[in-house]
Amino acid sequence: MTRYDVVVIGGGPAGMTASIFAKRSGGQVILLEKMAKPGKKLLITGAGRCNLLNEKLDPSFYKPEARALVKAVFENFGRERILGFFKELGLYVASDETGRMFPVTNQAASVLKILELEMGRMKIPVKPGFDVRDIKVFPGGFRVGSSQGQIIESSKVILCGGGRSYPALGADGNAYGLAQKLGHSVIDPVPSVVPLLVKDPWCHFLQGQKIRASVAVLCGGKPVKESRGELLFTQYGLSGTAVLDVSDPVSILLHREHQKEVTLEADLLPFMTEKELEAEISGRLKKNFSAEGLFEGLLPHKICHLIAKEINSRGDPGPLHSGRLAKMLKHRRFKAHGTRGWNEAEFTAGGIPASEIHEDLRSKFQKGLYFAGEILDIQAARGGYQLAWAWASGACAGRFSSHAGRGS
Repeated sequence: MTRYDVVVIGGGPAGMTASIFAKRSGGQVILLEKMAKPGKKLLITGAGRCNLLNEKLDPSFYKPEARALVKAVFENFGRERILGFFKELGLYVASDETGRMFPVTNQAASVLKILELEMGRMKIPVKPGFDVRDIKVFPGGFRVGSSQGQIIESSKVILCGGGRSYPALGADGNAYGLAQKLGHSVIDPVPSVVPLLVKDPWCHFLQGQKIRASVAVLCGGKPVKESRGELLFTQYGLSGTAVLDVSDPVSILLHREHQKEVTLEADLLPFMTEKELEAEISGRLKKNFSAEGLFEGLLPHKICHLIAKEINSRGDPGPLHSGRLAKMLKHRRFKAHGTRGWNEAEFTAGGIPASEIHEDLRSKFQKGLYFAGEILDIQAARGGYQLAWAWASGACAGRFSSHAGRGS
């Protein structure tokens, strides 16, 4: 039986990067991947374009409890080193107007290919179809066993099992159980960056309609998080960037904390103050605008038509009701009763707490065990921050776990 210095479990972005850096640091490495080949999930990131980084890479875009760990990792392998790594492999990167960074090819396949080529050049063995079901500790290392009865021995293990989003691409949360058996706790994983379920006539009538809006999450009437961006009405509820950006606390409140009163408050006209909108409505009412035309030029016609139906069902709004109408459009509330499932969630919120990991990504409980990627509960924002963490944590875990990289 061949004994390795480092076994990397999970062939996602973090796992592939970890195997490259462990090998570069002098270790004998093998990558174990459950699927037929590594990197399948990478191909769908950024709508197939692979938003691999952000110009504004900063710990503030991660969960507060994880920021000390994120800061330590980025100080070791931050934005410039990530860009340098990809440039060295031959991948060129460009930024959009928001600071998101993509390969110049605009294809996630380009990122996967250059990682595969580097692993091939370095002769890093990959064992596809290796579904890890057990990690046993023995003097001097680990025995990693598969569901098919295969055994691989190593001195170190890097657990890069990822989260639970997109189970069709191999994400089943099995790595959480492996970590628990080795002494770690797991914060209950819930879908993150995910569309929300809302039962509201507006969603049914307006499905497919997009507008620019501000969206705030309220729990028991108290504000939790706010975002501005695209609001998309769907047949099942709400989506769009503004909703995805606030979906983390909604998912946690509903699925993990089992809260009942979780509401989204949408400002449908964020470019106007409430007083400005009230004055505009009052002026239109004085000019005898019909209910149908009251908001034309401010909102899409379909929304204007829906509001007109609501106004007409209540009777003539009259000039004294301009304040009520303005308030309705600036504070339109939708009660959230769930999220879409794991197949539509971009990320996972939850996993191994950062407090259980040393700054070099070593386990605080099991000697020789390291972590990288989304298995850790770092809860990154949208915009390339999740993949930035995968590259950085993978590189650091690979270097520090390998014999030659231990002191570097």
